[in-house]
Amino acid sequence: MATVNVHEAKTHLSRLLAQVEAGEEVVIARNGAPVARLVPCKGPGKRQFGALKGRLTVPESFFEPLPESELEAWER
Repeated sequence: MATVNVHEAKTHLSRLLAQVEAGEEVVIARNGAPVARLVPCKGPGKRQFGALKGRLTVPESFFEPLPESELEAWER
């Protein structure tokens, strides 16, 4: 894990980001004290069809017609 000061981080941000993309963590320090850590972001996971199957239930009342008062509220 590399440690750089704020000035170096500002000057060489592109290089530091390349290091992070390669899997290295970079600590940014101010006056020798660690302030922040640059780490790779997780990309969005691959969506899997049916991943929630069996974990959610829809009550039968969901499929019943809405009352007139509710329908009128949606049409305003």
